[in-house]
Amino acid sequence: MSGMGSTCFGREMLWHWPLDPAITYLNHGTVGATPKKVLAVQQALREEMERQPARFLLRELSALSGASDRPVPRLREAAEAVARFVGAQGQDLVFVDNATTGVNAVLQSLDLRPGDEILITNLAYGAVVNAARFVAERAGARLVTVALPFPLPDKAPLVSAVAEALTPRTRLAILDHITSETALVLPLAEMAACCRAAGVPVLADGAHAPGAIPLDIPSLGVDYYTGNLHKWALAPKGCGILWAAPERQPDLHPPVISWGLGQGFTQAFDWVGTKDPTPYLSAPAALDLLREWGWEAMRGYNHRLAWDAALMLTSRWGFDLPAPEAMVGCMVTLPLPGSLGKTPEEAARLQYALLYEHRLEAPILCRDERLWVRISAQIYNELEDVERLVRAVESYR
Repeated sequence: MSGMGSTCFGREMLWHWPLDPAITYLNHGTVGATPKKVLAVQQALREEMERQPARFLLRELSALSGASDRPVPRLREAAEAVARFVGAQGQDLVFVDNATTGVNAVLQSLDLRPGDEILITNLAYGAVVNAARFVAERAGARLVTVALPFPLPDKAPLVSAVAEALTPRTRLAILDHITSETALVLPLAEMAACCRAAGVPVLADGAHAPGAIPLDIPSLGVDYYTGNLHKWALAPKGCGILWAAPERQPDLHPPVISWGLGQGFTQAFDWVGTKDPTPYLSAPAALDLLREWGWEAMRGYNHRLAWDAALMLTSRWGFDLPAPEAMVGCMVTLPLPGSLGKTPEEAARLQYALLYEHRLEAPILCRDERLWVRISAQIYNELEDVERLVRAVESYR
């Protein structure tokens, strides 16, 4: 175990989460896991909302509400707290249910014409690829996919590949900050600079970034940034953010058009119909818990655990490291022995065998006719969890 101050990280931290202690959970990156303390805040907010639903939702929640004795609407107050955490201003940030929703908001706001191009990479999240393809095909535009290498020795090929793929018809580049399947921390600012030099707006998919790596969104040079708070930032499920540069906000609309139409960026997104807003309103409490536990220490522990897992598994199974340490955050994706299979069906069988026979939860992926395992490190994990995974995997060789 390791930690800082009075907080020790490792299996003992599991009691802060409602996770099943019988499961070795190495899959925090998929949908996150919310600590009990944050869930208690969310439940208290729900109970407060249900005592006077109309006052809570219609008068206190957003700037579109009626008269209220609150000096700042609840959503704007929460947005300000989250914005400070990611280096932004509250008026440039809105809540969305997840990063995919943020991506859809930007894509559906584009004025695409036949022959236009949307640039995306082969490492992009599948749902984002689907959304981009749908919007492009509907407009008669093209979805152009940049092939980025994986594994890779350094970041240079990524920047040059994006720069070379831009054309006069490129209307938007969608770039990951941290890739989902391959778990790489990409050189987003450098890739965005290439796009900016070519006059191409950038939508950054930061689904895994908030809470996993330091964020100063405006300094990245992107036009739009969307991310999830329900993964590494400890917020409840259904809590994401969408940031937009001020000059991009007038033409940006939520996927659901409601009463905020024509009322400005924040008003348009703050009210999209009746829904449970407590995941958003609980986000500041989640960030408070990060600070209480020591966010720098948490990030350091998680990164070290992920990198130690990479060193252990590649050495044991005779593979090269998939990327330099600087491109690894709280997750790492590693190759599995070839004897375990090379098809998506074999990947699914192995993943379910690990869960149901060994009580281990970790994604098994298939890329380039090889199986890979993605290991997420959270402060309730320790190296023994990875060793348990190794023993389980090797039982199938």
